[in-house]
Amino acid sequence: MSNLVPIYEKTLGHFLEPIAEFLGDASVSEVMINGWDEIYVERGGRLERTDASFHDALALEAAMRNVAQYVGKRLTPLDPSIEARLPDGSRVHIVQPPAARKGMCVTIRKFSKNKLDLEGLVEVGALTPMAAEFAAICVALAKNVIVSGGTGSGKTTLLNCLSSKISSHERIIVLEDSSELQLQQEHVVPFEVQPPDRQGRGGMSIRELFRASLRMRPDRVIVGECRGGEALDMIQAMTSGHSGSLSTCHANTPHDALNRLETMCLMAGVDLPLHALRGQVSSAIDVIVQISRFASGRRALTQISEVLGLDDEGRYSVRDLFVLDPDAGDLGGELVWTGARPTFASQPRVKGLEDMIHTTGPLWAESSEEPR
Repeated sequence: MSNLVPIYEKTLGHFLEPIAEFLGDASVSEVMINGWDEIYVERGGRLERTDASFHDALALEAAMRNVAQYVGKRLTPLDPSIEARLPDGSRVHIVQPPAARKGMCVTIRKFSKNKLDLEGLVEVGALTPMAAEFAAICVALAKNVIVSGGTGSGKTTLLNCLSSKISSHERIIVLEDSSELQLQQEHVVPFEVQPPDRQGRGGMSIRELFRASLRMRPDRVIVGECRGGEALDMIQAMTSGHSGSLSTCHANTPHDALNRLETMCLMAGVDLPLHALRGQVSSAIDVIVQISRFASGRRALTQISEVLGLDDEGRYSVRDLFVLDPDAGDLGGELVWTGARPTFASQPRVKGLEDMIHTTGPLWAESSEEPR
């Protein structure tokens, strides 16, 4: 495939000529095609309609057939919705008629050429130095972290930034529906979901990839996004010695993220008592990082919470460590420490990570609770 990439780039450049200026514009984060003659872009978190259009519906269809071909997929009536990517890594999602009432609908989430890290997020005001340091130490401690947020909130970008704090000496296996993450370490093994052929043969789902990855001596397993029954495999792996996992899910609060993970585990079709399942979920997840997109277009962290387990009534117990104070900072809110300490407060010093502690010293004072 590597030898064919320049050929695909040249061919796709021809077919995608109507939107080429937006794909090359660093200020555009997303291109949305609602039929051949209606194209929107997102700049700075805000949507704007453009004057661009494809020649006709057939021209748009031809372009998307080429995009699908690049990742070994086909646009057929049996696959009304598929995910693909461009040669630069930008994510493409295609929905075909008749499901798409206006004609073929395409969303292109652009690949960022700037490799952000947590320090970069601090510079743009997405989080504070103290919160960034806490998140980095959680990753170094191999805590299981879920990045939670709504559509377009920046979950994948944040996951990339968190992954930059994984040691370069670790073997990292990445599982995605469509490759999008940009890990900077040397020892990274990326896996991508493969669809079956037209006869339903072959292919590998995210669940099958996850099970295979556990037999390949991972130090870390990163799941680009939990969407279904693979959540149960991930939860079980987290509770059986595979710590330090990272993933994302769609949810608006840390509590909602746990409930959504629970629902996705139930989608695996395994008959587990609800209390036992909740016990596994609460035991597996250590920290939930919540990110949101505001009406102004700004994206920022709004909560960092620790999962404490289940309360006496069998409900998830979550403690906020950082929350967004709308009156702090100069950008309309800033993530501030609540004063609560994590139950694993003693672990940075036990594991020799004192050199990472600069602004979070009070947070790592001895906790009265047992570390998890």
